[in-house]
Amino acid sequence: MLGTAVRLALGGRNAQLLQLVRRDPVAAGQLQWNPAASPAITDPEPLEGLTAAIHLSGASVAAHRWTPAYKREIRTSRVDSTKVLAVTLAALRQPPKTLLVASATGIYGDRGDEMLDESSGPGSGFLANLCREWEAAAQPASDAVLRVVHLRFGVVIGPSAGALAKMLPPFRLGLGGPLGAGRQWFPWIHMADEVGAILFLLAATAASGPFNLCAPQPVRNRDFARALGRQLHRPSILPAPAPALRLALGELAAALLTGQRAEPRRLLAAGYRFRFPDLPEALADLLAPRGHA
Repeated sequence: MLGTAVRLALGGRNAQLLQLVRRDPVAAGQLQWNPAASPAITDPEPLEGLTAAIHLSGASVAAHRWTPAYKREIRTSRVDSTKVLAVTLAALRQPPKTLLVASATGIYGDRGDEMLDESSGPGSGFLANLCREWEAAAQPASDAVLRVVHLRFGVVIGPSAGALAKMLPPFRLGLGGPLGAGRQWFPWIHMADEVGAILFLLAATAASGPFNLCAPQPVRNRDFARALGRQLHRPSILPAPAPALRLALGELAAALLTGQRAEPRRLLAAGYRFRFPDLPEALADLLAPRGHA
């Protein structure tokens, strides 16, 4: 969802793009790679002299129960692929000047009502440890003097995919509501601002290190459910009980029943201006008949 949106946005600016794909290339501007192989890219010559690299790869955290095997897949798809890419870029004769690599606000762990900005240390738990390793995996690029930016994503809400798309069916039936008690913080961001922030940081040559990519006004899960219900003109009072979520989803339920009160302090300080800082306006835009503006 996000990679496609970023490619379309860059293509609209007439940027020349090279997409790394794991399948056989089927179009111009694609280069095959396999992070599990050595070398990951048989012929890295097309990477020489690029301006920047953006790495958004990662298996869906919410697609399956967190079995030991799936937790390994989640980790490998993020940590190992980031390290392979960072090492590959660092070894080029003309490496890119910039590497933007995905991370998540989950790095802060479950901190209750504590306000979290980029100066806050990492928390504990599977997601926090994963994000910490994920960011550390880009160190070879930093050592090669690339400008590395860690994009700590919140929950991206888009018009046709992702978290919002999964929420809409029950909410449209009037069966939606908060997860558990709904007191956990929900660090959301409109897709337009997610892409806008990525392009902003791509161009901001003085920006490096971690940036929280979430709206400046975080809400609790119950407030998000209430706002979505209002936008759809449906009730949103049926909670998903925490015990039922734990029974159905196992360890994954812990990620849904906790959240981060994250704020994009560094992004705002760098000068980024949000198109959709307020949740009601963001939902109205995403659910308008014309689709995403």
